Amino acid sequence: MIDAFTPVPPAWTEAAVHAREFCCPTCHALCVEAQAVWINRKSPVYTEDHRRKWQEFYHCQCGTAWWAWSNDRPPTNLKKPDSIEPSPGDWIF
Repeated sequence: MIDAFTPVPPAWTEAAVHAREFCCPTCHALCVEAQAVWINRKSPVYTEDHRRKWQEFYHCQCGTAWWAWSNDRPPTNLKKPDSIEPSPGDWIF
């Protein structure tokens, strides 16, 4: 099992494609259905309002590797809407 927060990217991330929607671009499975996840926390990008976003990589059950920006994640009722920024323990996959 791969730790989503390990600093070294898994080999499968090299073939990842940017998903325009927050799901697998091949089979449209949701991120919670991925067989592996890795978050690139070494290289955050800052938005116009000075918030950080990361690349979230997913290895889908169909074999497709895809990534999307953390701030493109759809709203969820699993976290507080007013939370500033999640800590690594707050991520839900």
